[in-house]
Amino acid sequence: MSKERKNPHYVNNKEFHLALIEHKKKVDNAKKKGLPPPRISNYLGDCFLKIANHLSYRPNFVNYMFREDMISDGVENCVHYINNFDTERTNPFAYFTQIVYYAFLRRIHKEKKQMEIKEKIIERSGYDQVFSVDGDRTNSSEYNSIKDNIQIKLYQ
Repeated sequence: MSKERKNPHYVNNKEFHLALIEHKKKVDNAKKKGLPPPRISNYLGDCFLKIANHLSYRPNFVNYMFREDMISDGVENCVHYINNFDTERTNPFAYFTQIVYYAFLRRIHKEKKQMEIKEKIIERSGYDQVFSVDGDRTNSSEYNSIKDNIQIKLYQ
């Protein structure tokens, strides 16, 4: 007696493909009439969000503190490149998963650059100007441990 799941996949590839074909037709009709492109359907947006959310739980992405930014970048890129999808292809899930994956990698690269810039600013301006201890010096051991951790990272 195995339990059958009602929906074994979080994005149904056939329905996703049909929704993309329908969207492509609407875009083509709008172009012919000289109108702005139509909004994507809620279903397509939901699929993009599900793809990005589930991809963010992969072991190589799960521990980043800017995971929400990665997800939003992935969804944004999917919306941006939706019209580049060739409806003759039969696997839109793979296409948009790759878009989200590379959006994640770009976000990680941007955040690492920002961290390097912050570390250089801290190093050049001096630790005493960046970290100040308010009131009595009861937390000075915490201050020194933060300072030591930064020095270790900078001089590795």
